[in-house]
Amino acid sequence: MAKVIFYEKTGCRNNTKQKTLLTAAGHQVEAHNILEEKWTKERLRWFFNNRPVADWFNRSAPRIKSGEINPEQIDAETALNLMLEEPLLIRRPLIQVGYRGEIGFDTQVIENWIGLTPKDQTLQEVSQKLMSTDLQGCAHNHEHHHH
Repeated sequence: MAKVIFYEKTGCRNNTKQKTLLTAAGHQVEAHNILEEKWTKERLRWFFNNRPVADWFNRSAPRIKSGEINPEQIDAETALNLMLEEPLLIRRPLIQVGYRGEIGFDTQVIENWIGLTPKDQTLQEVSQKLMSTDLQGCAHNHEHHHH
């Protein structure tokens, strides 16, 4: 069992599903609102590891969808400044376990890292259902975006 520190946008359905998967696998989830956290560049940068800057962004953020911000054309410094200003731009969730941080919810990465296998049979069915849905975006009725 791991203690998972989970930075989410409170009320985001997919973040809720992701927390359910973690809990079902026996982890202890400590959720924080990503929008209310006091971020610093160093702290955010740490979660991104060596991923390309374009991967740091929440693609469904309004300023990205409108084309005002193009993640492909932004350098790390600018990206971090924008995110401190507007945490909605940060790809969610940010996950920390011990001395490692990850960004986004890649079930394979998490399985290999702390394990996502549910503890009992009923939970396994729930998890499979959840995993078959798209866990990357954020499902809201007013947001219709398809990848």
